[in-house]
Amino acid sequence: MYPPVIPALAPTRERPLWSVMIPVYNCAEYLPETLQSVLQQASAETAMQIEVIDDASTDADVKAIVQQVGQGRVKYFRQPENVGSLRNFETCLHRAQGQLVHLLHGDDRVLPGYYDKISFLFQQFPEAGAAYCRFNYVDGKGDKIYDQRPEITTDGILPNWLLKIAEYQRMQYVAVTVRREVYEKMGGFYGVTYGEDWEMWVRIAHNYPIAYTPEILADYRKHISSISGQKFLSGQHLHDLTRVMAYIQQYLPENQRQSILKKSKKFYAAYGLRLANQLWHLNHDKASAHTQIKTALSLANNLTLYPQVLKIYTKMLINRQ
Repeated sequence: MYPPVIPALAPTRERPLWSVMIPVYNCAEYLPETLQSVLQQASAETAMQIEVIDDASTDADVKAIVQQVGQGRVKYFRQPENVGSLRNFETCLHRAQGQLVHLLHGDDRVLPGYYDKISFLFQQFPEAGAAYCRFNYVDGKGDKIYDQRPEITTDGILPNWLLKIAEYQRMQYVAVTVRREVYEKMGGFYGVTYGEDWEMWVRIAHNYPIAYTPEILADYRKHISSISGQKFLSGQHLHDLTRVMAYIQQYLPENQRQSILKKSKKFYAAYGLRLANQLWHLNHDKASAHTQIKTALSLANNLTLYPQVLKIYTKMLINRQ
């Protein structure tokens, strides 16, 4: 299995600086807010392509939403049938005309100043293959849950980033912009449908420096109705992450592969237990919670995890939240 090829554009073609590509699937309730967050800071059409790539959504007339909110400024493309998230991302990259590509999911949003700041980072650090900002985690209503911790305190190239990002996922699509030429050289997203971005960010870090700002310029939305949220219920997300850990090994120094893999498994085992607890709070689904616990312990059967396991099962036994 190999990453899909992203062909280079004709060198003589006049191109915008930015391509803001918005993949959507059944997230119509959030899309107007996403589009508005871009349009409020959009540059001229010759400098910024904005396009919604619809994976045959069934929840609403997405084209009508784009036309109403975008007023002709936002282009719309619909897949003839549902092709899945990986193929939809690939379509986004193929259709992107700009030098810088921002994949902005249709339920996330950028904050004022995102595009100016990221443009500045690429100018300041021309060797960077991607640029990344700090972001908020927000809930389904858009209310802040918490801020992501800063990686460094000032703008700059992230030090030792390959080893750090290989331990666990620290980046989200909404906060990352990649030079199109990087995708052309390295290919698109592949392999899994949860954690595919983690593999990509590690792949890029293996080949390029990553520019960063600690300014919070994006909101990443966490909600159970998302595609990843559905995977939480079945525990498939942890199986996908296990595959990603295996993919990541090839990008790491041989003498550090096993130690980083061990750290990753321990981190995501604890993560799985936190999700089991959250799922029990949300819907009191014993089967989903048990699946989370079982899958988490298959990653790292560490004695330090058992107090949390006991706590969750005690809640389930006495039917407490």
